Amino acid sequence: MTTASIRPSSPTFEAPAVVARLRALGVGLGLVGLLGSIAGFFLAREYFFRAYLVGWVFWLGISLGCLAISMLGHLTGGDWQVVIRRVLEASSRVLPWLLVLFVPLVFGLPSLYEWARPDAVKADPVLQLKQAYLNPQFFYIRLVLYFAIWIGLAFSLSRLSRRQDETQDLSLMSRMRMISAPGLIIYVLSLTFASVDWLMSLQPHWFSTIFGFYLVASQALSGFAFLIVIALLLSRGGTMEGIYQPRHFHDWGKLLFAFVMIWMYFSYSQWLITWAGNLPEEISFFLARMRGGFGLVTLLIVLFHFVVPFSLLLSRDLKRNGRTLVLVAGGLLAMRWVELFWQVEPAFHGVHPSPANNAGFYWLYVAVPLLIGGVWLVAFSRELSSRPLLPIHDPYLPEAIAHGEHH
Repeated sequence: MTTASIRPSSPTFEAPAVVARLRALGVGLGLVGLLGSIAGFFLAREYFFRAYLVGWVFWLGISLGCLAISMLGHLTGGDWQVVIRRVLEASSRVLPWLLVLFVPLVFGLPSLYEWARPDAVKADPVLQLKQAYLNPQFFYIRLVLYFAIWIGLAFSLSRLSRRQDETQDLSLMSRMRMISAPGLIIYVLSLTFASVDWLMSLQPHWFSTIFGFYLVASQALSGFAFLIVIALLLSRGGTMEGIYQPRHFHDWGKLLFAFVMIWMYFSYSQWLITWAGNLPEEISFFLARMRGGFGLVTLLIVLFHFVVPFSLLLSRDLKRNGRTLVLVAGGLLAMRWVELFWQVEPAFHGVHPSPANNAGFYWLYVAVPLLIGGVWLVAFSRELSSRPLLPIHDPYLPEAIAHGEHH
């Protein structure tokens, strides 16, 4: 059975209508976010930079999560990764745009991080001890190094995958596996350092040895949730109807379920170890996030980032139905944004004299991520339209899109 015989009407597997809708959505969201961001930049610049950090880390998490899933797919094989590979590759190729989108944070570094303010470092012995690592110059060097690694992995795999389409050279599959094996290890190590730089150092007196793994699980969760949303859009758009089958959604749903549990395991382990240690420098993180209104946000995360999706994903029927599974995936993406807000904002709670003033500019946590998301979606739609939606010369593709159950 050949690929062309399954969908003769669209042998290149393109989806111009879906791509056009994604691009239009990106432009619309970007314009709305731009208006709100401009207003917020002049009204509350500190909140603008905090919201920008949340939005940037959120959208970066989707690209890096898709890169990690792509490498995992090359190593493990299976129908689930063959049919969605082009979406994963397109998402990972947005990484250069995200490096450019970091530029506004350069101007907000002293606002976000105590260690970037010389006066704060002079007054704090702990910051002085950490100054060799936490300083703006080394921070930027590490940032460029992280992105050089991630972009190198993303484009190397995409280039080999495209060559396989052009040449039908099966030996390229082993080369992609050879890149993916060390690539996953390097990704986890680099993200561990990046998690310290971007999020943990917002509270430089606090530390957690499990925080890097926690962010890895978060990004994998974002990646799987995103690919489920895009897969449903493509299947409802007509081109991939009959290609993305219930068994594919079932596989993606099971992997989403697995990372919901992994995320909760790391989150709970971090809290449990902190509670057991009962040390002031450790409990400060959770005290700031369990008092006042942030305690309600904590409860919201526990319920809708774990309890509800965990309960729903136990259902086999739900996982096989793309229209119901996408509701869970979309909800988890929304909770990823809420959870990043919970990571960032409490670190600054009390900076302003009035809680009312604090809450008055929380709308920026919606506006600024919309601006970044608009740019991300436009770049993603461009990358998605640049290649066929399926790796048309992958030897496992005919089996992957054939109807029936495979295990």
